Amino acid sequence: MNYLAHAYLSFGNQDILTGNMISDFVKGKTKFDYPLTIQKGIYLHRQIDSFTDSHILTKQAANIFKPFAGPYAAVFVDIVYDHFLARDEKQFPQEKDLNAFAQQTYTQLQANQLLLPEKFAQLLPYMSSQNWLYNYRTLKGIENSFGNIFRRAKYLEKTETVYQCFIDEHYALAQLYNQFFPQLLDFTQKQYTLLINE
Repeated sequence: MNYLAHAYLSFGNQDILTGNMISDFVKGKTKFDYPLTIQKGIYLHRQIDSFTDSHILTKQAANIFKPFAGPYAAVFVDIVYDHFLARDEKQFPQEKDLNAFAQQTYTQLQANQLLLPEKFAQLLPYMSSQNWLYNYRTLKGIENSFGNIFRRAKYLEKTETVYQCFIDEHYALAQLYNQFFPQLLDFTQKQYTLLINE
């Protein structure tokens, strides 16, 4: 899952959200440098990723992209899942609900600014000013997110075929998301409850 899902699956808890969002920027034992509640968010992020990456439905979605994206297929699936979450009326009944959630997320992260790893702290102003979380909803936002992957990937040649695959297989990918996300939500709610009651 990508930024929107990790934010959403923090269930409004500011410290869990912070840990969940910074996890990829925290390496090794440096996680112990953070307050316990943020450590729990880091752990939750990794549980979400493990559940997602090992799930048969995610593997099916990755297979759709694999002919065009090779080993990066799962990275594109993460973004596509965020697209369908942003458009999921069960989670965000109206468009304004998604935008309100995005703005609340930026505010909560900014409140913990002093605890953010340097690279994430540098990223956050762009995330908020360009409203990344909301823009996962739009095709242009997904195209831009795909472009970001191409810029970072060392062994992936920039091509329009990956985005075209997303367009062509939009319905099939949506069906996989619709089957997968309720399972992820149930799993994460249980993990979250265990963590906050420790």
